[in-house]
Order: sequence, then structure tokens, then C-alpha cells
Amino acid sequence: MSPCRIEVRGRDPHPRAAATLAAAHRAGLHGLVGCEIVRVVQLDRTPPADLVEALVGRALADVVVETATVHTGEVPPRPGTVEVGLLPGVTDAEARAVVDVAVRLGLGDLRAATVTAYRFDGTVDATALGIFAAAQLANPTIERFALGVLEAPFGQTPPETDAVETVPIRDLDPAELAALSRARLLSLDAAELAAIQAFFRTEGRDPTDAELETLAQTWSEHCLHKTFRARITLRHLAADGTTVADRVVDGLLGSCLRSVTEALDKPWVRSAFVDNAGIIAFDDTHDLAIKVETHNHPSALEPFGGANTGVGGVVRDVVGVSARPIACLDVLCFAPPDTPDDAVPPGVLHPARVAEGVVAGIGDYGNKLGLPTLAGAVVYDPGYLGNPLVYCGAVGILPTGSHPSAPSAGDLVVVIGGRTGR
Repeated sequence: MSPCRIEVRGRDPHPRAAATLAAAHRAGLHGLVGCEIVRVVQLDRTPPADLVEALVGRALADVVVETATVHTGEVPPRPGTVEVGLLPGVTDAEARAVVDVAVRLGLGDLRAATVTAYRFDGTVDATALGIFAAAQLANPTIERFALGVLEAPFGQTPPETDAVETVPIRDLDPAELAALSRARLLSLDAAELAAIQAFFRTEGRDPTDAELETLAQTWSEHCLHKTFRARITLRHLAADGTTVADRVVDGLLGSCLRSVTEALDKPWVRSAFVDNAGIIAFDDTHDLAIKVETHNHPSALEPFGGANTGVGGVVRDVVGVSARPIACLDVLCFAPPDTPDDAVPPGVLHPARVAEGVVAGIGDYGNKLGLPTLAGAVVYDPGYLGNPLVYCGAVGILPTGSHPSAPSAGDLVVVIGGRTGR
């Protein structure tokens, strides 16, 4: 059966169309005079017309503000078109929603993928357009692109398997361990690798791939907060450059943040540094839960997803202390959005693109949950060019004393949310 493409257009120009055209002009594509952005859903086969109409109406287009066009068979190439889609294996949440609706309509094992199509009008230099697309339209961390029609990813994702791989590490020397860490993107340092190797030597076996990935994740910056735990030497210098005094801070988390909370010992602090979120007294019957975390590097790599999951994480942690989320907070730090393109280092996303994605990611998560962002700030400084700061926060409310502090036999575990991975 032939594949199917459904193109969804807004009745008004896409809100990012003008900014995309302006970026193309800054990149030297002065012959372009217009830009249309179209949302495309690719299906692996063409359903009956009545079911396509139902699918469009239920999942793809809001008829008040959008129109949808259905194409079957081959799509003729159009000059000036760039199509951007996710890499095989990257979760396509919108496509999963389409498939869920298709199942309810009786379409069975229909497969779907989403694409963003940029269609430029005017004089097109294909080579320059490809360079612009690679730099500013597609994020190579999670996306691929094509000039013209992007091939659907059906069949490109490796098949799922239950095979367990054993990773031989017991006989590796330090250089080989470091190479293994780089090859598998474990981000483990020499001491951590040596500790893992020593443990499995004691066990008399090598780790499985799942065990090694679990250890790497547990020892990651995101989970272990290595920066906050690092030992820092503060060296005070006199005007002539000689050392006046040294001070060693044995981890910011304990020496500065936690120690101040413990020294103040305020009675209204119900819980701090021991659970998913801190809890403070609000009134005689209710407490407030507050959690803030950073998603800096994830947002530098993939701005929308990095910020989106930052908000999701703090909302999750507020729920994790038995509170009902009521609001979000955020503080965002970017390099200036008018930073010249040639000032952006290779492999770094332009700060305007980072800011756009981060703001969209934060708004997307909070808006879908109905949580207002009631406080925050945006800071611009050239120092954030290589890595933005993305502070995401959430506030929740709970009855005083309602959060249990320890698990007990017979407790139930409830998993809430969309599917992740398999």
C-alpha cells in the first residue's frame, strides 16, 4: 500500500516564519523573499478516505485555525524546500499520539513520523541553503534534514532485542578503560573506571551493558552533582600577585548550601536536602513544596527538550513529596541573541536558537499542565555562549504532615505519564 503524507498549515503565517527568513538573510541567502513552515505527518500506508478525515480531525488539525492536505504516492520535489525530522530511534511524541488515535479508529499497526517543512520562495542557492539548514534548522543531536522530501524513517530503526551484552573490562589497562568510556559515552573518569573494574574483578565476572550504563548514569553530573560536590581552593592574591590566603571549600552543596540551612535551623523548614523537594510551612494547615534544578547542558544540546524535561523533572519532584503542583518558576541565562554567526564556535547552537527552544520548552510543559509561571528572570551575557543556564522550578501545596518520610511494606508504586523507550 502506498505511503501517505498529511500537510498541516496555519491559516495565518507560522509564528517562526519571519524569524527563519531573517536568519536566512543573515546567513547570506539574500535571494529568499518568503518562508512557509508546514507540519507534515508521514504514514506508512494510506488509510481509507473516511478514516484519514477522522484522523485529521481528531489528532492533526484544528479546523478553525489550520488546513490539512493529504498526498498519496510520490511527492514531486519543490526547489527551496528543507524538511527536518527526528533521527531514527529518537522518540517522536507527536507521532505516537497519532498512532494512538489511529488504533482507536481501527487502523491497527499504522506507523507515523513527523516532519517540519520549510519552504522558501525566491532565488535559491542549494549549497548555501544546505549549509544554513545544517547550522540553524536541524539539530544534529536529534534531527536529520533533506533538501526536498525527507525520506520516512520506517524500517530504519534497529529491531528491539532482549540480548544482553557482556562488556569485558577486567583486563583493560587505564588507557583502554578511558577509550571504552569515550566509545560508550559513559563520561566516567579514571578513578570511577578503576573502582568499577576493581568491583567486577572481586565479583569474578565482567559487567553487562545494562550494569555499566546504570553505573555511568548514577555517577553522572546530573545525578551525583559533581560540580557542587567538588573540592574548591579559593586563592586570594595581593596586588603584587603573591598569595595572601587559601581557603578550601569541600563541596558547595554541603559546606555552603546545606550548612547555612542547618545553621539557621528555622522551625518553618519542614524538610530540606533529604527528599525530592524541600518542604516549608505555609499556614496552620498547609505546607509548600519547592524544587529548583538546572538543565544547562541538555538545553545547550537540544534546547526544547532540555528545558521541557527540566520543568517535567521539578514538577515530578514536587509530586514526589505528596504535593499538588500549583506554579512554575524559571531563571534563564543566554548569550545575546544578536551574537554574530561567525562568533559562535563550531558545534555550538546560536544563542537565539537556544533561547527560542528553551522558552518554548518551558512554556510547553507548564501550559499543558495548566501551571502558571509566576516568577523568573532572563539574563543575557556573552559568557553564556558555550552553555546557557536554565533554572527550572516548581511549587506545590500539601496538607501539613501528609508526606510519608519512609517506604513501608505494602506501599503501592504508581507510574504516571507517557511511555519512555520500550
